[in-house]
Amino acid sequence: MAWLKLTAASGRHPVFGDPGPLARASLAHPDVALLVDLLPQNGDTYRPDLLTPQPGTDAQRRDLIDEQIAQIEAVAQDDLETQVFTHTRTHWNRPLLATTRRIAESGQMQRHLANGLARFWRDTLAEGWPELRSIIHQDIAHRATAIATHGVGRTLGALHPDMAWAGDAITLAKPWDAEIDVVGRDLVLTPSVLSRPAVIIQVDTPGQFVFYYPAQRIGADRDRRSGKIAQVVGNARAALLADLETARSTAELAARTGYTPGTVSYHLSALHRARLVTKARDGRYVLYQRTAHAAGLLEEAHCSTRRSSASTRKLTQSKWPLT
Repeated sequence: MAWLKLTAASGRHPVFGDPGPLARASLAHPDVALLVDLLPQNGDTYRPDLLTPQPGTDAQRRDLIDEQIAQIEAVAQDDLETQVFTHTRTHWNRPLLATTRRIAESGQMQRHLANGLARFWRDTLAEGWPELRSIIHQDIAHRATAIATHGVGRTLGALHPDMAWAGDAITLAKPWDAEIDVVGRDLVLTPSVLSRPAVIIQVDTPGQFVFYYPAQRIGADRDRRSGKIAQVVGNARAALLADLETARSTAELAARTGYTPGTVSYHLSALHRARLVTKARDGRYVLYQRTAHAAGLLEEAHCSTRRSSASTRKLTQSKWPLT
């Protein structure tokens, strides 16, 4: 759903960049378009929870996506009407489209939404999902260790800058004020890759209490590979090269690296003259991407770093043998 919202808004992900032409083409399907009609827009503060069924306790299963799509299709009509009619009227700054209302009243909306989500999934994310799932599983393992070592409260306070643990309550920075009693509910922590950097709370459905927070380690490999080549081209240009496996704009690179747009533009011009990056116009953006030669330099630097680390470990083991 996060990837769909980004696509519909013509946005770019801070790590993965442009959703791409396949994602945009998928929006033309009427069932995918129906999903888009139910997404929050222009200050709306609610997305129907039926679109994001709460994950079960066995989230490692490979059929989890199919299971959640089936849950959407099985939503009771009364629950659907409460979320689509009542909650949107309370939390949206716009009326529900007449065509969307008619589909909801027909009793067929569940089937259309399930089909739209399955189609968008197949068109845009299914092929690359193993890599994203690996990031999620690593985060789950990390948080489980943190909870076992430091306790639940400290872990909750470290999930996101907008979240804090007050000892008897979780506080979350939002543009609206509310206090919700969640006594007796299971707290489900769900690491997210594609909704970064936002933290999303799901509490409107009885019995559900879900926090979607940004998973750790997204783009970590990029940071490791930039270290060695920085000795040759400098830290700023190394960081830009490491971040240009995906085509990105100057503004996007500035937001991700912390450099000013002018500084990024200066370094990109130098890298382009050195034939280490290419540039191409995509609508209102000029997108830069590293060349195969630059990728080879990064990989060579990464391999050199690994060899150096291996040599250090061998030296340490030789000097201090285990007994």
